Amino acid sequence: LKMAAAEPGAGPGGGGSVPVLFCFSVFARPSSVPHGAGYELLIQKFLSLYGDQIDMHRKFVVQLFAEEWSQYIDLPKGFLVNERCKVRLVPLQIQMTTLGNLTPSSTVFFCCDMQERFRPAIKYFGDIISVGQRLLQGARLLGIPVIVTEQYPKGLGSTVQEIDLTGAKLVLPKTKFSMVLPEVEAALAEIPGVRSIVLFGVETHVCIQQTALELIGRGLEVHIVADATSSRSMMDRMFALERLARTGIIVTTSEAILLQLVADKEHPKFKEIQNLIKASAPESGLLSKV
Repeated sequence: LKMAAAEPGAGPGGGGSVPVLFCFSVFARPSSVPHGAGYELLIQKFLSLYGDQIDMHRKFVVQLFAEEWSQYIDLPKGFLVNERCKVRLVPLQIQMTTLGNLTPSSTVFFCCDMQERFRPAIKYFGDIISVGQRLLQGARLLGIPVIVTEQYPKGLGSTVQEIDLTGAKLVLPKTKFSMVLPEVEAALAEIPGVRSIVLFGVETHVCIQQTALELIGRGLEVHIVADATSSRSMMDRMFALERLARTGIIVTTSEAILLQLVADKEHPKFKEIQNLIKASAPESGLLSKV
C-alpha cells in the first residue's frame, strides 16, 4: 500500500490501549491501538478493518480529526496515539500520467492463445505469429520472463509450432478468457519489481481486452503490441484497441517495444535485437487498421 502521509512514528510504548475511531469512505469502526502507536500501526489497523475494500494500488493520505479546527488535518509528522482520537484514510484523486517507460528488470511478456485452430480464422495470423516469435526471442535475449496461455487446448490445439516457447516461465491451459489466472498472479508475485506487462496474441476484443483490463485493475502498466495482436474481425480489433487506449493502456509496436527495452546502441544485446527487427514481416496492412 503506497501512502502519501507523515513519516512513520515510533512503536507502541507506555502500556495499555487507546480507543480510536477508524473512518474509511462511508464507514466508521471503533477499535483500539496500543498507547504510543504510530503511523505504521495505524496503517496495519486500517488494513485489518478495511483490507477487502481498499484498492492496494491507490495512494492515500492518513488524516486526524483536530478538535481545534473542527475538521480533519493531515496526520502530523511523528504522530503517536496518546489519547482517544478519530483518524481516516483518504484516497488521493491525483491522476498519475502513464509514461510507458520499459526496462527489462520490471517487464513481463504475456503471449495469449496463439494456437493452431485459430490459424484459418484470425486475420493476418501468419504475420502476428512472426512478430510474436520475434518478441519471444527478444525476451530470451534480455532475460524477460514470459507467460503463455492456451485457450482450451484440448479442443483448440496447442501454441503454433512456429512460436518457440523455450524458457517460458509458465505455459498454462485456460477456459477463462482473461490470462489473469491464480497461477499467473502467483507467478507475478514471485517476480520482484514487476511494473509493465507486454501483451500480444488473440483475440484482441476478447482475451487480450479482458486480460488488459484485469491487469490495469491490479495497478500494472499494460503495453499491447498492435502488430502481434489480431481478431477474426478487423472491426472488433479496431474498437477494442480504441477502447483500451482510452483507459490508459499503451498501444504500441514490436519494434518500439524492443528498442525501448535496450534503450541504447551500446547495450550489449543491441546488435542481436537489431537483427530481430531487420527480419520484420512484410507490410500486412494490420497496423493501418489500428
